[in-house]
Amino acid sequence: MRYLFLFLSYVAFGQQIASVDFTKSCGKLVLNTKKKSISGKVVYQFKVIKPLDTIAIDAQKMHFENVLVNGKKVTFINTDKQLQLIAPFKKGTYQLQLDYKAFPKQALYFVGNFDETGNSKIPSQIWTQGQGRFTSNWFPSFDDVNEKLVFNLEIAFDTDYQVISNGVLKSKKQENNTVVWHYKMNQPMSSYLLMLAIGKYEVYHSKSATGIPLEMYLEKNEVAKFETTYRDSKQIFDFLEKKIGVGYPWKIYRQVPVRDFLYAGMENTSSTIFSSRYVVDSIGFEDRSYTNVNAHELAHQWFGNIITAQSGKHHWLQEGFATYYALLAEKELKGDDYFYGKMHEYGQQLKYASRTDTIPVLHPKASSLSFYQKGAWALFVLQNEIGEKAFDKAVQSFLKKHQYKSVTTVDFFEEIKKVADYDLDAFSKVWLEDYRFNTNKANELLVKNKMMQLLFEVEAMKQKTLKEKEVFFKNILADSDTSFWVKKAIITQLKLEKWEDKKPLFQTAMATQNVALRQQIAVSLSKIPTDFQSEYETLLNDRSYQTQEIALYYLWKNFPEKRFEYLNQSKNWIGFNDYNLRTLWLSLALSTPNYISNKEPLIEELIHYSSPEYEAITRENALEKLIGFKIINDNVLINLVKATTHHMWQFSKFGRDNIRKMLKEADMKSSFEHILPQLNEAEQFQLKRLLNELN
Repeated sequence: MRYLFLFLSYVAFGQQIASVDFTKSCGKLVLNTKKKSISGKVVYQFKVIKPLDTIAIDAQKMHFENVLVNGKKVTFINTDKQLQLIAPFKKGTYQLQLDYKAFPKQALYFVGNFDETGNSKIPSQIWTQGQGRFTSNWFPSFDDVNEKLVFNLEIAFDTDYQVISNGVLKSKKQENNTVVWHYKMNQPMSSYLLMLAIGKYEVYHSKSATGIPLEMYLEKNEVAKFETTYRDSKQIFDFLEKKIGVGYPWKIYRQVPVRDFLYAGMENTSSTIFSSRYVVDSIGFEDRSYTNVNAHELAHQWFGNIITAQSGKHHWLQEGFATYYALLAEKELKGDDYFYGKMHEYGQQLKYASRTDTIPVLHPKASSLSFYQKGAWALFVLQNEIGEKAFDKAVQSFLKKHQYKSVTTVDFFEEIKKVADYDLDAFSKVWLEDYRFNTNKANELLVKNKMMQLLFEVEAMKQKTLKEKEVFFKNILADSDTSFWVKKAIITQLKLEKWEDKKPLFQTAMATQNVALRQQIAVSLSKIPTDFQSEYETLLNDRSYQTQEIALYYLWKNFPEKRFEYLNQSKNWIGFNDYNLRTLWLSLALSTPNYISNKEPLIEELIHYSSPEYEAITRENALEKLIGFKIINDNVLINLVKATTHHMWQFSKFGRDNIRKMLKEADMKSSFEHILPQLNEAEQFQLKRLLNELN
């Protein structure tokens, strides 16, 4: 009965951490690409501080064998969520050994087709995502972020692939057709920061100003994009290490792009993973630069990895700091005006969000906007209130005092108190405990910047007639030294003005040849006046895939008589690595009467982009256009249903939402029922569930 009680009682890690200290883990891992499984031998070192009879390790649906404590078999219970070790554990040092196997449904992802005969356009990769998904899905570990330990991994894999993990690569050994990669950490971390990334990469090497090795990875077919993808990486690293004032502690720093990643990036200790959508050429850099993500994930190596928020309530200590320091790095690269422009943009977002979002920063269920942008604003206010020198000193003390530990907001405030006589209670009530955004205080700080003074002057003119402000606006738009942020505000303010009145201002803006400003024009004119047609057409030649996409679509829509000309001009466009321009061109060409006699090859190509042979972002682009232009057949519906089972929640939601919309139309239910036999079990389950919603 005693063991039954233990089985029914989920072991609480908060209590366990007070009694047991896990210090080190060594794992020897093997991945099976056909079965999409992982297996391995794991050794844990731990100390028992207070006697207890049950010790738990998080393990999601794993199979265990050869579970030994100090070399002897131990009674264990596998709850499918935890491995629970049952024994009279007395004070002392212990070693746990175990063999395990898992078929992860999340947190470890096999992407692409590892069968070399396949035609997939997605390079074969394996990668992990621990935050929000739990590393315990692929490695027996600890979901509680407060359990920190040193991880060392050995991974055996095919010789054609690069294998990346945390820490320093100690050795690579050839064993038959595999290479065993041995990675070693030097300091403890939370389990969610443990990582694997496997793919066919080229590696570029550099060093920081302090001698830290910097490794930057790219897939072999993307090597031409190295400079634009990793532009300013070394400068960002050097700036952050100097600004933060605490040496980078992880011995090496890597950055690895992966396909179909769940987020923009993830700050795994010493080895950041980021989305391949940020692998760009010189044109793509204008719209989709990796710079901010680069700086944000690097800042997390201090704020999140050296120190970790004790609970969700204090999550702003990670995301707010990373957001703020990333923006400081961009300030170093792009200047004060960019920094103040972004802070103003954050403030506007927070101001409008507070109308419906009533959860403050200091709450585990706060929104990303609160944790990230409002957290950054709180730090900006605090730095200005106590002074930059005192602020930097407090941050350095905070990191050094609590390094490799978990922290709370109180811990940070204690360091502020040492350097400044400042009312932190009042500060916290306004910036961390109140959901509202203090616009007055924000503007008081922003107006210190001359560009912001001009921006506020422009915004103050909203109630004036265009005639009263036209000359002023024109002078600003024509001035090459005036910031884009001010010019953007003018274009936005002109939205409701009559075309004939604002045309001269639009012409002035277009003449600047500023790509970002011209893109604002492109976005603002979904209905293109005939007398502006020739000028708008020049947007097709801008070095911006995003501008080209907007301009091509609006020109095609507004001027049917010139559709052939626009299509001929853009027929060889590809765009970003998600084929945004190619998929748009195909959908427009197919929707243009008499443009092409044999449409089947184009239909097949567009449908092909919607298939699992491509990344989710490409598939979504293609499906969006196929549905929008009503190019629907069985293959389109099948590919749409396949989207619902994808590991990216954004893409699976896209699939479900569009199926729901389509099922509202007559005859679509029978069309979806018709394809059911062609779907696998998981796809059938998703479609049947959506069909049942109609009943």
